[in-house]
Amino acid sequence: MVSDRGLQVLRAIVQDYVETREPVGSKAIVDRHAFGVSAATIRNDMALLEDEELIAAPHTSSGRVPTDKGYRVFVDHLSELRPLSSAQRNAISAFLEGSTDLDDVLSRTVRALTQLTGQVAIVQYPSFARANVSHVELVGLGGGRLLAILVTDTGRVSQRMVPTAEDLDDADVAQLRARIAAMLTGRSVRDGAQAIAAQLDADDTPAGRLDQIARPLLRVIAEELEEFRQDRLLMAGTANLARREADFRGSIYPLLEAIEEQVTLLRLMSEMIPDDGGLAASIGRENEPFGLAEASVLASDYDATGSRARVGVLGPTRMDYPTNLAAVRAVAHYLSRLLEDDDSSR
Repeated sequence: MVSDRGLQVLRAIVQDYVETREPVGSKAIVDRHAFGVSAATIRNDMALLEDEELIAAPHTSSGRVPTDKGYRVFVDHLSELRPLSSAQRNAISAFLEGSTDLDDVLSRTVRALTQLTGQVAIVQYPSFARANVSHVELVGLGGGRLLAILVTDTGRVSQRMVPTAEDLDDADVAQLRARIAAMLTGRSVRDGAQAIAAQLDADDTPAGRLDQIARPLLRVIAEELEEFRQDRLLMAGTANLARREADFRGSIYPLLEAIEEQVTLLRLMSEMIPDDGGLAASIGRENEPFGLAEASVLASDYDATGSRARVGVLGPTRMDYPTNLAAVRAVAHYLSRLLEDDDSSR
């Protein structure tokens, strides 16, 4: 059982190690922090923390550094998060305001978060399986090309170029648009995908001219609807891993691989257990089942018009947890508010 002063000493070690990158000794703690006790007393507290495997000596006769378990205890005992400055809050607001659709909002979100924290920023797309298709648009571009646009009631927008066997006049485009809109508008993404699949199965040998043109168009739209249903992540700041490579005990390759594949990070993000405020942290060896024992992930829930998803950061275990958690929480709050305002304006 760690005493209250022992927790304060652990907090001092974490803070100093994050700031200086150097192992922390008892004399440095006495000099930098107002404990009102001798260095010998602090050494006794540090010995107890070491017995609890909360700190460790990286070298003989060196100071101490936090272990993954120590970071976990530190995070669990954070009494409050460091508030963001007004400049930081204004930066978040400026980044997110004026976005045009959900893809743009989430892209701005990860760029804002990586600038605030210096870590890899991650945002999870909300699940759109239950979203409804609110609008279908086809635009003839000439040269045997159509632009197919799908919009959901949650603000997701998809645009795909579709080649056609011939140029289409306005009447042809309008007829195709009406046919596809009747099949999809007002239906959920899941039901719309099923309707298209049924149409393609029932129409193996299209006879009419527009039927033949519609078939590849329906396949493309089905692909877009399927992508709406899939969980995926958007990330920014991957280069920060290389800049912070010295903070990792081993290779950063597993982290780069997880970022590229996304499946591992999706599983990890979905399994993290949030606290009462919606914040979650998974630290170091807690991530070993995902092959990411060298990293920490901090995340917060955000609300996308009734569908919950997560935004967070990934980086080395030696990170500024209070500031990064505060940044994640603030960005999640702004994101939820922006999406709520956008939904109410429709």
